[in-house]
Amino acid sequence: MIKIIFCDMDGTLLNSKSQLPEGFDKMIELLKSHKIIFAPASGRQYFALKKMFSKYAEEFLFLGDNGTLVMQGGKEIFSSPLENSAVESVLKVAENLDKKILRVWSGKKNAYILDWQDTPNLQAETEKYYTRNVAVKSWAEIDDTPIKISICDPNGHAEETVYPQFKQFSDKLQVVLASSQWVDITAQGINKGAAIKKIQQLLNISPSECAAFGDFMNDFEMLQSVEYSFAMANAYPEIKKIAKFETLSNDDFGVRAGIEKLISLNLI
Repeated sequence: MIKIIFCDMDGTLLNSKSQLPEGFDKMIELLKSHKIIFAPASGRQYFALKKMFSKYAEEFLFLGDNGTLVMQGGKEIFSSPLENSAVESVLKVAENLDKKILRVWSGKKNAYILDWQDTPNLQAETEKYYTRNVAVKSWAEIDDTPIKISICDPNGHAEETVYPQFKQFSDKLQVVLASSQWVDITAQGINKGAAIKKIQQLLNISPSECAAFGDFMNDFEMLQSVEYSFAMANAYPEIKKIAKFETLSNDDFGVRAGIEKLISLNLI
């Protein structure tokens, strides 16, 4: 039987307007009645997830910043910081990017955005993912524990404009295309899947007792770490290849349909 469901946010649980699916509360009540933990697993900052799910802030298990910070009930379960030397190397490359490319240094306390005054048009987009943020003129101003660096191409061409610039760090860091706009960089081997494996150990839960939903490459390891993996109809091709099931798109309430599939298999 399923004991925990891990779920990506953008392109998966949320529709194209970044809204929760119709009947979400009813779905959560069903899971709660079966004592199933719901765990949002996102590239979004923990504080952004907590704000979106304020009603369930004390109940959900949150995997923020691609699993680099795992929180429940307002308490840190575990985290996976970046080494300062690695951060410095990545930031040297980031500083030389076009000013239209957004650069975010994500820490445990805040997200720090370089040259914010040069990218005011990106404020609304950024605050969806990084609710608690601070503008900085220099990375040297930051006093926090680094957990992720994110680079955003607002035009949606990150695979061509951003990813190639940071692929050189793939032998030492986790560099992943998180969406058409975002590239996320975390410590080597640290991703949603690694976080899930640690959660499974801590809670004594097996992969066969876990399900997961995802759509993009930062969900790759997550889907491989559970027995019941679902790719959205709108998912990146590589995600569809590795998922055990395909469900409807995020705009057609695919997560809800996937949970109904689990019910039909007598797993809930």
